[in-house]
Amino acid sequence: MECEFPTVNSNKEEMKEIFNTVKTIAILGLSPNESKASYRVAKYLQEAGYRIIPVYPKEEIILGEKVYRSLAEIPLEVDMVDIFRKPAAFDAIADACIARGDVKVFWGQVGLVNNDAAQKAKDAGIKVIQNYCAMVEHRELI
Repeated sequence: MECEFPTVNSNKEEMKEIFNTVKTIAILGLSPNESKASYRVAKYLQEAGYRIIPVYPKEEIILGEKVYRSLAEIPLEVDMVDIFRKPAAFDAIADACIARGDVKVFWGQVGLVNNDAAQKAKDAGIKVIQNYCAMVEHRELI
């Protein structure tokens, strides 16, 4: 599979605004393995003061938070989704974000790009970031 270049994306000013306004971040694909990027990024965001909500097919608790199996199962308001899943999953994730109606930010981590899904989310009024690490950007901007 060929890697896509992100044609639908945000800028640094908007990222800073995102970090200053979001409170709750669902981490899709949050591994319980401390050596994985998803765990390190989630732990960093949690320590920076954000409420993180793990979404993972296994486990009951990760980083002290209840684990949900899907975005649709989360009973709390979700401001942002931070995605550690393959780009092929982005279409369904964009649909789930739109269906929820509360997600303001669709964030695909470094190396993860799906422009069709990103455009769908953007067209629904959701801010889109692709191919950036939330931890790295937060450290740089905040």
